[in-house]
Amino acid sequence: MAAVVAASVRGAGRYRPPALTGLVDLLDRQVQERPFARALVVGGGRVHLSYRALAGLADDLAARLCGAGLGRGDAVGVLSANTAEFVVALLGAARAGLVVAPLDPALPASQLSARMEALGARAVLAGPPVTEVRLPVPVWPLHVAVSRAGSASVALAPGHAPHVRGASAELSGDDALVLFTAGTTALAKMVPLTHANVTASVQNICATYELGPGDATVAVMPFFHGHGLFAALLSSLASGGCVLLPESGRFSAGTFWDDMRAVAATWFTAVPAIHEILLDRSEQEYPGPQAPPLKFVRSCSAPLNTATQRALERTFGAPLLSAYGMTESSHQATSEPLPGRGELRQGSVGRPTGVEVRVVDRDGRACPAGVEGEVWVHGPTVARGYLADPDESSYSFVGGWLRTGDLGTLDEDGYLSLTGRIKNLINRGGEKIAPEHVEDILAGCPGVAEAAVFAVPDGTYGQLVGAAVVVRDGDVGVAEILRYCRDRLAAFEVPDRVEVVAALPYTAKGGLDRKAVQARYAP
Repeated sequence: MAAVVAASVRGAGRYRPPALTGLVDLLDRQVQERPFARALVVGGGRVHLSYRALAGLADDLAARLCGAGLGRGDAVGVLSANTAEFVVALLGAARAGLVVAPLDPALPASQLSARMEALGARAVLAGPPVTEVRLPVPVWPLHVAVSRAGSASVALAPGHAPHVRGASAELSGDDALVLFTAGTTALAKMVPLTHANVTASVQNICATYELGPGDATVAVMPFFHGHGLFAALLSSLASGGCVLLPESGRFSAGTFWDDMRAVAATWFTAVPAIHEILLDRSEQEYPGPQAPPLKFVRSCSAPLNTATQRALERTFGAPLLSAYGMTESSHQATSEPLPGRGELRQGSVGRPTGVEVRVVDRDGRACPAGVEGEVWVHGPTVARGYLADPDESSYSFVGGWLRTGDLGTLDEDGYLSLTGRIKNLINRGGEKIAPEHVEDILAGCPGVAEAAVFAVPDGTYGQLVGAAVVVRDGDVGVAEILRYCRDRLAAFEVPDRVEVVAALPYTAKGGLDRKAVQARYAP
């Protein structure tokens, strides 16, 4: 029987997700009911910003943007770390009817320029750490001042905002965001998300984890990516929770647990690489009984091996819930449920959350339970396509379904397990190998901290299997690693070449940078 699943959170009748229509009214309920509650805790000084104050700043900025000649449906970039400036820019631009394109501050000016020109943005709102950057569109410095007395102000230096040609011609007042895909296997694509997409995503995340005014978190993931934006920031604010923005607007393992205690955090979400860092440093830095009691810990954006998951749960005393999503699905599509709301199945990324998920064969037919195929997603969070890329849109979006490019299986109960990515498959003499599977096995080897598997060109087999491995214990060597693999992998999956390295390259969003791995280790 084909496993075609449309799942929802069990027991959802006991929880009502927040009512909203998009970014514009994201704060409204909290401003009406809890105006002086903490919305943000800002920076190293950990200054509190209330919902009323945050909404006031957003309204002030919206008026300034409209006064500068920007109008409904115009696109603006937001270039900032996880600071108050980012949050105010996002919500203020939304209240002005603009479409916001968050940008990675670490990108070189050439890439920022290319993205803004392709989009046709009329201006870029720049907060810290960006002090000066030259782009082909106007850059308007933005500063938010928050005092311990509770006062707050916004300063913007707008200038002329010329009309420019670009993909923004395809946008309308219904659109809220344009997010850029990771671009590690191809050039970054522009994904337009409507206010309806945002609403569905935020409500699904809130319902999955039953987020409310009693919850708080630390912003670990960057807000220019869907993981940090939807899961940490927007879902927290919509549900009345609190978000701590770390000093300098970026994650620091050295201050993380102090930040968690300062905000009385009840949960946090991160990529596996950050979970590994916290786990490796836990013996010296985890505060134990002094740590805030966590309802759950969430992992998303990359595969998490089961050994790390179990170790994290033992160390932090909270269930670790794996989730899965894509930029094109407004982040989350599936997640493991909260304890008591469903079974936790290690190795899976849970059940669909407010969307339908199919696993299909090459002909687009649903696969039976347990049979591997491509993961397709359908529902109110799925984007309409890509901007300025009709060919890729027609391939990736089929009849309202998103072809994710990920390989996986669904079990009889609708739990999704990911097995790899189609574009990453290694073809060794006709045998197709998912590097993610080999990496998961390598990560379970005693003494191995992390691993990256890649294709090595070969004249006989076409491709061989290469592996770059970071070890915790200097005593573990290549011979021991290969013996471990031979006991757990098919012969053709065992790496033909293993190299012990000091560190692996990661993207700014926390995922393994496979292009960099290939370039560095495959030749």
